[in-house]
Amino acid sequence: MIQNVPMIFRNREEAGRLLANRLFVYKDDPKALILALPRGGVPVGVELSRYLHLPLDVFITRKIGAPGYKEFALGAVAETGFVYINEEGLRYEIASEEFLNTYLDREVEVQRKEIARRQKLYRQGDPFLPLEDRTVLLVDDGVATGSTYLATLHALRDIKVSKIVAAIPVAPPDTLVRIKLLVDELVVLLQPSPFEAVGLYYEDFTQVEDEQVCQCLLEAKIRAS
Repeated sequence: MIQNVPMIFRNREEAGRLLANRLFVYKDDPKALILALPRGGVPVGVELSRYLHLPLDVFITRKIGAPGYKEFALGAVAETGFVYINEEGLRYEIASEEFLNTYLDREVEVQRKEIARRQKLYRQGDPFLPLEDRTVLLVDDGVATGSTYLATLHALRDIKVSKIVAAIPVAPPDTLVRIKLLVDELVVLLQPSPFEAVGLYYEDFTQVEDEQVCQCLLEAKIRAS
């Protein structure tokens, strides 16, 4: 049964349950799996996993923040090695091209090291779920500029997954236009305009820590066994 979507979610878990209502056609689909962007997307993803009876894994993509303003994304690095550069974001930077290139190279290496740390911690030695010819439900707790999400979509296309379904609780319309070009299906609950920040659409937007990510993944793994 489809529930009404509130203007503000109580928490990430509620957002996940509401998304599950819209994605019920994929329940028990043997070709489908859920990939959550850590950390914030994982509590959303574990609810999808619970209600749709689908396996859950993370896809680790790290944002490259601008110099002196880390929240503004100049690009992102995916765990497959794919590097996405936000050309529009670069146009707002007043630094020299030489400085930006050096800065980006350095930040890519920093984020690759963090990706390696998270791979080891989150998967505990387990292999990455095979993705070729699978239907991937890609979930986050929300999208703003979209650099991290877009980098992940490009990386998944390189892997040649069969179908990509974007599952997003909240995002601005202009970002969704770019996402829609890269996915087979887009499911989004809220599209506010003007849009300020993802956290404004949650009553509880407490930062998700590594421990919670590991607990969610373990819960999904036990349920699937």
